Amino acid sequence: MKMGDVNGDGVVDTVYLYGQIDGPPGIFADNITLVIQDGRTTKSTTVHLKNNAGYNARLFLGDFNKDAITDIMVSIDTGGSGGYGIFTIYSFRNNRLQELFDVDKYNEKYAFEVHYEDFYKVRVKSSELNVVFMIDISNKGSDYLSQFYDDKGRLKNPVQGGALALGALYPIITNNKSYHFDLLALQRIIGPTNVDTLGYIENLLTWKDIEFISNRLTVSVLGENLR
Repeated sequence: MKMGDVNGDGVVDTVYLYGQIDGPPGIFADNITLVIQDGRTTKSTTVHLKNNAGYNARLFLGDFNKDAITDIMVSIDTGGSGGYGIFTIYSFRNNRLQELFDVDKYNEKYAFEVHYEDFYKVRVKSSELNVVFMIDISNKGSDYLSQFYDDKGRLKNPVQGGALALGALYPIITNNKSYHFDLLALQRIIGPTNVDTLGYIENLLTWKDIEFISNRLTVSVLGENLR
């Protein structure tokens, strides 16, 4: 439960997440439902979520679309080794529900191909976004690299990795002079197996006009200990 003026009438409203728990509290819930109670009239609006089952369902209230009215963010973890997340953001201005962010649409738009290349490089690219990143994996060690490369650094066979679906979505304030939130979206980049993390796609999203746009798209890699 969170409290905030989500319809813009100047009166604090109450926002709830309800779900059916299977097992100890916080383990897993299905039929997760969003309920918005108008602070002025006490009338409730029920929102049946498209993706309504998972772990650690939670609420965040903040202004994302820069209209000076608090919006509603719902986050749910799917569990499993992929570490995917379900994220939805709604505006409820003037008691009208509008979806601002849909995780399925995001995953469809920000899909990447990951291919190993000669000389210990991994190419991460999106033709739709017209962007490519190169990751240097030469510090992975001979045991790892010898699986894929010959003694001259050339691939023995084609090797494909992957960029997983959205795993984390963080509300952040990037401008201290404003009170609206941007979003930092993270996708994990993996090698041929899910346990082989090569880095992360980091996407800073900012609301513009009618949608979130990418304000900065980068790839980050984990550091190594100095030898």
